[in-house]
Amino acid sequence: MSDPADDLRSQFRAAMRRHPAAVTIVTAADDRRHHGMTATAVTSLSLEPPSLLVCVNQTTLLHDILLAARRFCVNLLGSGQADVSGAFSGALPPGKRFDLGAWQRTAEGIDFLEDAQANIFCRRVAVFPYGTHAIFIGEVERVRLSSPVLPLIYHDATYCTSAPAVAAA
Repeated sequence: MSDPADDLRSQFRAAMRRHPAAVTIVTAADDRRHHGMTATAVTSLSLEPPSLLVCVNQTTLLHDILLAARRFCVNLLGSGQADVSGAFSGALPPGKRFDLGAWQRTAEGIDFLEDAQANIFCRRVAVFPYGTHAIFIGEVERVRLSSPVLPLIYHDATYCTSAPAVAAA
């Protein structure tokens, strides 16, 4: 007989694969390390003050750095940046990830992808542990935008691009 909790987790995972998400790379630095990781659990939280939340597994290096860091950056990837996302998802070791892509560094030491769709620079204002993850809330301090708007989307374990929906006649 199958475990109901395992069945629920499996069904939840299957449901979330049907939920497309913009692909981001979250970057942060502490006194000793700088790091980045691909994340899709990122969303806007409030316009007043401008803020967003990022959910990160508590077992990751990024989690440890975000706890120590005062600031972080959310880099929204464009449709041609699936290789960069893959590198930051673990295809490359942490020390080699920033070798791929047009990375720059702020005066505070935060890496940002120069040709990302957007760079959202945040000050960490709160952290809430929940289950296997932690929810980091960042108050937006600055935004950089690039054109055209062609985001990279992750849907059903595949990288995709968005297209306008065509209204039925």
